[in-house]
Amino acid sequence: MKNKQIFFTAVHKAELLEVDVPELKENEVLTEMEYTVVSGGTERACILGMNNTSQKFPMSLGYCGVGHVIQIGTAVTSVAVGDRVLVYHGNHAKYNIRTEEEITKVKNSAVSSLDAAFVIIASMGLGGVRKLEIELGESAMVMGLSLLGIFAVQFCRLSGAYPIIAADRNPARRELALQLGADYAFDPSAPDFIEQVKEVTNGKGVRATVEVTGVSVAMKQALECAAPMGRISLLGCTRVSDCAIDYYTQVHRPGIKLIGAHNFVRPKVESYPHHWTHQDDCTAILDLIEAKRIQVAPIVSRVVSPTAAPEIFNQLCDDPAFPMGTVFDWREIE
Repeated sequence: MKNKQIFFTAVHKAELLEVDVPELKENEVLTEMEYTVVSGGTERACILGMNNTSQKFPMSLGYCGVGHVIQIGTAVTSVAVGDRVLVYHGNHAKYNIRTEEEITKVKNSAVSSLDAAFVIIASMGLGGVRKLEIELGESAMVMGLSLLGIFAVQFCRLSGAYPIIAADRNPARRELALQLGADYAFDPSAPDFIEQVKEVTNGKGVRATVEVTGVSVAMKQALECAAPMGRISLLGCTRVSDCAIDYYTQVHRPGIKLIGAHNFVRPKVESYPHHWTHQDDCTAILDLIEAKRIQVAPIVSRVVSPTAAPEIFNQLCDDPAFPMGTVFDWREIE
């Protein structure tokens, strides 16, 4: 069987290619995809060969998607042919083969596939918020309103944070954050950004911050905004560390807690407080979408054919205003 799959074939170059679908192993699941979501930060870093990426071409990404199972290995028990499933760390492709542990059944018939396609990346935002252990009424800030950040805003609200501050240079993303639960939205490039944050927290600073950008200057700002004994969840992947931080005055002396929140640092088998498995987080988010406590529709910017991949990834490389919720629709690809 042949597969259509998007590859980064060189720096700043993406192509939709035809490849063979490999034989299925006993613990694997073959899924025919409906949608895959572009993860702008990670995929831009990889196609540009940035620091802390594999820098090996060709490569194929697309870790967030939804489809239907069309074949299962002999040892697979949690899903069956015909089930709608989330595909974790798959590829932008018509067909994906992943192990059973990387497949999550979508049991929520009321949740559309387009909404479900965003659940895996939303779970990464949730993991970063969980590790902050937010208590009702604590101030919270999200630095960077990418997909991870915009979902983190919603999870901060569900966690009972107040006020919730959203920070991003893009005014459209700041407006969206206000629509989805932020109480304030500030431009971090403004000369009085720190003062704005301190003012809305009554001079105390922020108790719980999700740093999504991975940009070292944003990390420094997060420290400058932090309340004594505050916590900062490092959700974004840092590619360049080029901003000096005074660890004594900004971390050690005020007792700031820095929390590594990479998605791979999760329990694999069983959830426990503030640290849930990937599967449990995805199931919880599907339930929250069905209950209308999480919104996805306002985040969807556009749904495009995979045949447009070269143009889409050129734009991702070059346009700082790349539409955040970009989705590939695989249903008509043969």
